[in-house]
Amino acid sequence: MNTQIRTATPEDAPAISRVIIQSLRCSNAQDYPAEVITQVEQSFSTEAILSLLTQRQVFVATIDHRVVATASLDRDVVRSVFVDPHHQGNGIGGQLMAMIRTVAIDEKIETLRVPSSITAEGFYFKLGFRKVRDEFHGAERTIVMEQAIGYS
Repeated sequence: MNTQIRTATPEDAPAISRVIIQSLRCSNAQDYPAEVITQVEQSFSTEAILSLLTQRQVFVATIDHRVVATASLDRDVVRSVFVDPHHQGNGIGGQLMAMIRTVAIDEKIETLRVPSSITAEGFYFKLGFRKVRDEFHGAERTIVMEQAIGYS
């Protein structure tokens, strides 16, 4: 199983949308009520992904040319890290985060921030992120985390 990490293209938008929605429904649904999942899903339609591609640096992980994960960097904020539920736990999210870190170092970003879901808090903690605070948007709890990175 050879994973490739690359910059996302507009042609990837439907697959990115699918991966995110599957992950929300399978993984995040264990930590959030159905109405929160439904609300968040609306932000990740194919059309919304196409718009995000113009605003952020979006990356995908592929296996056999099939998109299985995504992550993006919006200036110094890591956003939308999702791995297809069938591929979670195999290191793909970590590979995407390594790419994000490399880009951040290249861009001389001193601190990466991430608004983490409850579901992903442990993932980011293992990567060296530390909780700064909780934010609540109705029933949705987000854990704001940070990681200082050095650059040369």
